[in-house]
Amino acid sequence: MTEAGAGVVRVALVDDQQLVRAGFRMVIDSQPDLEVVLEAGDGAEAVRALEPAFGRPQPDVVLMDVRMPTMDGLEATARIVERGTAEHPAPKVVVLTTFDLDEYVLSAIRAGASGFLLKDAPPEEMLAAIRTVHHGDAVIAPSSTRRLLEHLVQVLPPDEPDAPPSPARTAVAELTDREREVLVLMARGRSNTEIGQDLFVAEATVKTHVGRILAKLGARDRVQAVVVAYETGLVRPGS
Repeated sequence: MTEAGAGVVRVALVDDQQLVRAGFRMVIDSQPDLEVVLEAGDGAEAVRALEPAFGRPQPDVVLMDVRMPTMDGLEATARIVERGTAEHPAPKVVVLTTFDLDEYVLSAIRAGASGFLLKDAPPEEMLAAIRTVHHGDAVIAPSSTRRLLEHLVQVLPPDEPDAPPSPARTAVAELTDREREVLVLMARGRSNTEIGQDLFVAEATVKTHVGRILAKLGARDRVQAVVVAYETGLVRPGS
């Protein structure tokens, strides 16, 4: 393993299929700004390998499969994310999925994953997902993510009419009109730059709104905020 140079995004591949990892590695390592620094065949191996005490350079982004032996990607994601600190933040986790894993993907997002990637996505979409997640801006920009979110929301359990308002609905109700506008545009896959253009405001202003939205919703990142937007009905599939 070569140590990633300055400015290079370090990537970890976690999948129980060696051929899948080999294919991903070939595509990622062909890019001058990306490098695969770690591979693991199941979640338990990934958790051990990503232990900060090992002293090795930590990956910036993890591509995490869901169905694996020993420990699945959901538990591994939760364990990796929960031990991040302000001084040593956890790597961003992108879940590898297919449309038939609905309940797993929502669980992964709640566990701390920063996005999803369809396993049959074209190489350029995978590379774009790694870069956008690493930069922490438009982590929902890959076109597959919005389609997947809209598919997932169809299998969410319906609200009980007599049930008290959920914490998520209460939090959304506390957003200002402008913050709701920004959240809707985030759910449509718009980047901060695009949102600024849509609303005729500076990108710095958009970043301020996004920060306040995340704080009010208690969301870890943009993806979790978008899931809340769908779950509470602020954004509906196909809108």
